[in-house]
Amino acid sequence: MTNKHKLKLGAVAVAAAFLLAPVALAPTKDVSAARLDMVDVSNNNGYMSTAEYVSMRNEFGVKAVTVKISEGGTYKDPYAASNIANVQAAGMYINGYHFARYATKAQAIAEADFAGKTAKVAGLPVGAVLATDVESQEANNQSKATNDRNNAAFMKEIQKFGYRADIYTSGSWANNKMTIKGKTGWVAGYPYVMSGQKWYTNNNAWQWSGSAHFRISYGGFDVSQLYTDYYTAGQKSTVKPTNKDAVKANNQGANKNTSKPSTSAKWVKEAKTYTLKTAVKLRTGASTSSNAITILPAGTTVKTDQAIIQGGYRWVRQPRSHGYGYLATGPASNTLEYVKSGAAHTYYTVKSGDSWWAIAQRNGLSMTTLASQNGKTIYTTIYPGQRLVVR
Repeated sequence: MTNKHKLKLGAVAVAAAFLLAPVALAPTKDVSAARLDMVDVSNNNGYMSTAEYVSMRNEFGVKAVTVKISEGGTYKDPYAASNIANVQAAGMYINGYHFARYATKAQAIAEADFAGKTAKVAGLPVGAVLATDVESQEANNQSKATNDRNNAAFMKEIQKFGYRADIYTSGSWANNKMTIKGKTGWVAGYPYVMSGQKWYTNNNAWQWSGSAHFRISYGGFDVSQLYTDYYTAGQKSTVKPTNKDAVKANNQGANKNTSKPSTSAKWVKEAKTYTLKTAVKLRTGASTSSNAITILPAGTTVKTDQAIIQGGYRWVRQPRSHGYGYLATGPASNTLEYVKSGAAHTYYTVKSGDSWWAIAQRNGLSMTTLASQNGKTIYTTIYPGQRLVVR
């Protein structure tokens, strides 16, 4: 979700793919193209107006929007309330999600209480889905049984607030790092070739792209196809687009654009020293499916030479005596969450009234450079008291 805070994981369980029978397809017609039924948004998308949501509905066929509500036990998405109000004003179904940081049952219950209270204040209506987004390093460090226990505790607690529960995770984690039962779950898996594929048909929703574009909205968005009515208030959708021709054309365009690997992710130079806050797997490649070389314990010092954002994580490369090792520093949308830089860096503490532009100007940087070296974008909200790397 990255790019929710989410970081959306691109690793896919290929065994879940199903091909339509050839006789059901006309030679030049891709009837199996994935739909843009649901969009998820967070503070990473900035302020989203009602007009933008109306365009998504009428020109792209979007039926539902799931907005970030909270993260961990303290973070409240600053755009949750405006997103909820504007989605409702646009006449679409509204849901929410909480980015999970819990590692124990007690933490899961506490985070559910925090998410439920935050959702109430933000205006998420009773009966909406409030999903737990489980893709963090904390969850990755747990066993499947522990994650299942924690997720169950969160979902049971969230129902006390009148919300319906669900789990969001990646295809590589579903039924591997946690159980995703049939007719439940919102699963992310980004294919290279869309045509003819329908994945995760046994689940509520399949997030099939993290880079869809809409006509009057800036940047890429996470989009999902719905297989049940769970995210449309438990009923057959009553949301109807006003421009069906545009919906058809935009749907074809979105599927075409995701039909081959993204070339946007590139390795960049990053000569840094990190001290790990938690144990992290050092892998043979920059992917959660790559084999683990070893597990680096908390407190380990890691010197890196390059970094890349892909597969929902920010990865760094560690030169070794024989080749390289790769480790994830955290989600792509919050890249320094699990590591802290060495003393070589210069930090700036954000003050009230500061902006990316103002801080960048004072330190002789471009806004893009300042944001990227802190693992963020210029559209990420910054807060007083936050520390940013400026050198």
